[in-house]
Amino acid sequence: MALLQECPQCKKRYSIHRKVCTCGFKFEKASGKVYWVEFYLDGKRKRERIGSNKAAAEYRLREVLSRRAEGRIVRKIKDPVFDEVKKWYLNLPQIKNKKSYERDTSSLKRLSVFFSGKRVSNITISQIEAYRLRRLDEKSCKSRKVRPATVNREMACLRHMLNLAEQDGIIESMPFKGLKALKEHNIRDRVISHEEFNRLIANCMPHTARIVTMAYYTAMRKGEILNLKWDRIDMKNGFIRLLPSDTKSDEGRAIPIHPEVLRVLQSLPLDIHGYVFTLNGKPVSNIRRSFLAACKRAGIKDFTFHDLRHTAINNWRLQGHDYFKIMAVSGHKTMSVFKRYNTVSADELKSLVLTT
Repeated sequence: MALLQECPQCKKRYSIHRKVCTCGFKFEKASGKVYWVEFYLDGKRKRERIGSNKAAAEYRLREVLSRRAEGRIVRKIKDPVFDEVKKWYLNLPQIKNKKSYERDTSSLKRLSVFFSGKRVSNITISQIEAYRLRRLDEKSCKSRKVRPATVNREMACLRHMLNLAEQDGIIESMPFKGLKALKEHNIRDRVISHEEFNRLIANCMPHTARIVTMAYYTAMRKGEILNLKWDRIDMKNGFIRLLPSDTKSDEGRAIPIHPEVLRVLQSLPLDIHGYVFTLNGKPVSNIRRSFLAACKRAGIKDFTFHDLRHTAINNWRLQGHDYFKIMAVSGHKTMSVFKRYNTVSADELKSLVLTT
């Protein structure tokens, strides 16, 4: 029974007591070493590659000694590469059914660029930090640096994958723990006035204008609008009734139909596929380019589609509606998140000044 160390240069293996490899590499205080466990089972020599964690190698050696002494089966340690675990994870039925499956696939694709071919057991906190720093220095599709929130979502996906792999016995243990999330500074307070909204609508393509109107008066998310079907529309009682499967929070909610929204709905034809918003006989799947072009023509800067949700919620607050009613319509579960969608303007603050 022995604990071995692998030279990172020539890949030869020696006792952990050896200080210098035959190639000249000095083991003492060097990084990049990989540890192995060597033992005999039924008269045959066995070797298992453990990884860069010496403590894990020592634990495995004690485990093998204990199992052999008690006559139990010595199971070979599992040490797959990142790509194998990624493929297993993305093929799980519960993962394929996630609403965020496409985002998870994209996150793992980016992680593969950095970790492809590496043993999962060798992933360390320092490697994670290196990945995060590199991502934060990259440009996103919007030609700006990748934000901490994006990197945090990628890390959450990685942790979820490895935790499931540990539970299912795909890997021995989670290779890194105690990783703190990056501080996020992605709270937006951009809302548009009704005059800006009218200007935006005037510069939108007809199908985009209808979708923008829906967002402005209902605070619905873009995905909820694009995937909206006619069987969710209750014209008789004046509500859009979303099912749990339609929402991000997996909770259904009822949204009152504003007169402007009713006008839009009444102008639309019934689609054979059941979708409310269609273009050339097909459901509208993406309006990003059309929306950005309309904002540019209207002279509206620093405005995203999601800001329409902020605007709708803020407008309801300004109209004096109860916070709990607004949260019931918007789908917010906590007051802390709800507060992020409310922008107190300078004019509102001025009203606090008492006049004599």
